[in-house]
Amino acid sequence: MIVEVCANSLESALNAQKAGADRIELCAELGVGGVTPSYGLLKLIKKHITIPVNVLIRPRSGDFTYSDLEFEIMKHDIEMCRELGFNGIVSGVLHKDFTLDFERTKELIRITRPLDFTFHRAFDWVKDPIATFRQLELLGVNSLLSSGLQKTSLMGMAQLWELHGIAERIVVMPGGGIRETNVQQFKEKGFGAVHLSGIQFHKTLKNPPPIPMSTPSFLRDDEVGISDYGVLKKVVRLVKE
Repeated sequence: MIVEVCANSLESALNAQKAGADRIELCAELGVGGVTPSYGLLKLIKKHITIPVNVLIRPRSGDFTYSDLEFEIMKHDIEMCRELGFNGIVSGVLHKDFTLDFERTKELIRITRPLDFTFHRAFDWVKDPIATFRQLELLGVNSLLSSGLQKTSLMGMAQLWELHGIAERIVVMPGGGIRETNVQQFKEKGFGAVHLSGIQFHKTLKNPPPIPMSTPSFLRDDEVGISDYGVLKKVVRLVKE
């Protein structure tokens, strides 16, 4: 069984490698489900990590339906990862009605090759998982990361097992809520891979800071924050007059 670790930093990746993990999914900002890591992190990962690394390509938090500009960013990020010599890409695109954006996902896979392509947990939002899974098979996706359309893989075990049973080429990789207390259940079921972060929080400051920098109200799955032209134009006009 392949153990893939979702690493949010160089230190996390080093711990995964030292622990004997088979592969890393590299990302940033796990608290929002992960976004594309920085160029600096990518460079240092190539310097220090010897096991295969797949890179998450997601330009922002929120939904998985992207503007034309965001999609261009994704394509350029994939090209960069391919040039740097990574093992694979983790990505995917949906329509607003929670169906697979077949054409855009196809384009991402085309740019990814010859690297591996994993379709990520955007799958857990789709309306028809079986039909979508067959579409991903047609696209040549190598792996599917999913919690079985539930909050955790354990809760979605039945759906994951159904997908595993119909898979012809795709490796169904349970991810979400997997830890040392339940991973054995996935091994016994016969899954070929599991995905986890193994995150534990370490206190870095002796005292809490005077004001918060995190903004919980920004964490929305159905809305995306964008700097507003009208607001900015008004401010610029007010200070420039």
